[in-house]
Amino acid sequence: SALELVPFGIKPLLRRAAAYEALERYSLAYVDYKTALQVDCSVQAAHDGVNRMTKALLEKDGVNWRQKLPPIPTVPVSAQTRWSAPSAQAPGANTPPATAPRGEGDKTAAGMERARVLKEEGNELVKKGNHKKAVEKYTESLKLNKECATYTNRALCYLSLKQYKEAAQDCTEALKLDPKNVKALYRRAQALKELKDYKSSIADIKSLLKTEPKNTAALRLLQELNRA
Repeated sequence: SALELVPFGIKPLLRRAAAYEALERYSLAYVDYKTALQVDCSVQAAHDGVNRMTKALLEKDGVNWRQKLPPIPTVPVSAQTRWSAPSAQAPGANTPPATAPRGEGDKTAAGMERARVLKEEGNELVKKGNHKKAVEKYTESLKLNKECATYTNRALCYLSLKQYKEAAQDCTEALKLDPKNVKALYRRAQALKELKDYKSSIADIKSLLKTEPKNTAALRLLQELNRA
């Protein structure tokens, strides 16, 4: 009911997601957590929720769990702006930005959209194996929006390019945003292994295994590290 009054309200989205989670309706909870992140990508509770739901859905539906998800609504720029700008603009009002004192908010929303596009372009380049060019796209994206997934994606490219210090650094930045991020922990462990910092690498893998105890890639890497 709250979301009918104020579409894309952060608090009702998070609370409904928590309720769905308690009811074990993980796909609906995942959609609400992801929607909340579109409105404000800095909400830690939403990041944590997405990680928990990803793990639960992977266990429940296997590797193809994403195909069974209901559609995730696209949050309009106006909704993102409403939460990032101080003005109390009424929802649904079509006032042109020029007449409303919302310039900064509009720029932020436009910047986030541009960041998303650049990240997608980077992802496409990774698929083609062009890691060097992908790094450039991710770097441009991060200037506009510091997002966990962009850091872990760029770290993957740095690993492929054998730039291990940069890879570890990107994973550290990602972990500041999401301390339990599995990809960031795994990729930093890989980078630290190459840098011969085996103790720190093992620590990262052990942290990862607390979240995902059956992660086969992490278990394999831990075996290699114990032999190193």
